[in-house]
Amino acid sequence: MVLRYMNPSHPVQQLRREMDRLWSQVMGDQIEPPWTGLVRGQPAVNVWETEEALFVELETPGLKSDQLDISVAGDQLSIRVHRPEVEEQGATYHRRERPVGSFSRVLRLPSPVDADAVEAELQNGVLCIKLPKAKEARPRKIQVVGK
Repeated sequence: MVLRYMNPSHPVQQLRREMDRLWSQVMGDQIEPPWTGLVRGQPAVNVWETEEALFVELETPGLKSDQLDISVAGDQLSIRVHRPEVEEQGATYHRRERPVGSFSRVLRLPSPVDADAVEAELQNGVLCIKLPKAKEARPRKIQVVGK
């Protein structure tokens, strides 16, 4: 059995988009639905922040840097992956669970970032992205003057 990434016009994907729309109406656009990223074949993602930057980790076992496309536009980080299908000559597959093909993942960022300073590194099958926060999103210490 070969698993491929979901077709966007597939009824399950249409249902997911409708559930996302309903969720955002109830909870607002700032909170992602709890089922985000639970689609089979999409890699797990961790997102966290410090005062200076946002960090994203994405599991990408077996991928090379030229199979990844990362971009930042506004408050969204887009990650596109293309994993080619490799057929072993003369092999009979008994199980194939690692997905092949293309997929994209768009993450809404919780604060503005400096898109020109974003760094990405692929190491040991994990894509690590550092997104420095925009200056206006960083906390500032305000000096209090008085007598």
